[in-house]
Amino acid sequence: MARPISLELPPRDTSEELRNRLDQAPVEHAAALLGAYEVLQQLHDHGILDLLRGLLGASDKLVETAVDATKSDEAVRAIRNAIILGKMLGAIDPDVLQGVAVAMGETLGCQKPVIEPPGLFSLLSQFRQPELRRSMALLNKFLDTLGTQLRSRGNCP
Repeated sequence: MARPISLELPPRDTSEELRNRLDQAPVEHAAALLGAYEVLQQLHDHGILDLLRGLLGASDKLVETAVDATKSDEAVRAIRNAIILGKMLGAIDPDVLQGVAVAMGETLGCQKPVIEPPGLFSLLSQFRQPELRRSMALLNKFLDTLGTQLRSRGNCP
């Protein structure tokens, strides 16, 4: 009957392997290490490392202060309003907003505001322009929707 061949491997010394890899690392990664040292030096020169050390040391106090600040009614309303404004901006078609921005720039940007109000006949002649009527229809739709919302929320008589 055949006898099994005994195979005894010496125990693996992982600490020695790690030490060898660590000894070779500066040679293999010299450029990366030099770049990292430069970044660390710049962070130190500008005081950012001290700032980070202070932030880590005072992290509990910072979290406590932030939580206390968000507990007020004003902060809650501000956060809710910011979310609503974000939704509102997300709902606007970028082409429409671009048109509003161009119209604002052309109307208020380059020229002095009109000091004398236009006459009645001048106003009536402006109503013949389809662009004016289109923009007035848009404003009317906005004001109508705003009034409906105010009435439904009980903010308006």
